[in-house]
Amino acid sequence: MLKHETINYLEFPAKDLAATKAFFSQVFHWSFEDYGDEYSAFSESANGQSATGMMGGFYQADLMSTTAKGGALVVLYSEKLEQTQAKIEQAGGAIVRPIFSFPGGRRFHFIEPSGNEFAVWSDRS
Repeated sequence: MLKHETINYLEFPAKDLAATKAFFSQVFHWSFEDYGDEYSAFSESANGQSATGMMGGFYQADLMSTTAKGGALVVLYSEKLEQTQAKIEQAGGAIVRPIFSFPGGRRFHFIEPSGNEFAVWSDRS
């Protein structure tokens, strides 16, 4: 369900659109729909419907989004932080900030195949 004045869609650059799609499909089970050769929309579930309302897309570009360059940080949630980290590493993601504690939980940061930085957090130990 769409909610008035909330974030509804996120777009990211992707140097290697195919590798980025494969990574997020393998690790987070996102589904993709291509719109030409240079854009692919994603949703968090296999049927194209997102329980949280988060959907977005990747567009072909030589750019990348990292916190070091002032980019916004998208933080995903995991009930099993170490297991999610292992899946990310197995799929070719690079851990750029290992698991650390903060008030309310723990998290780590990673870079996906196109160079964009994301984080994963958990409120479970």
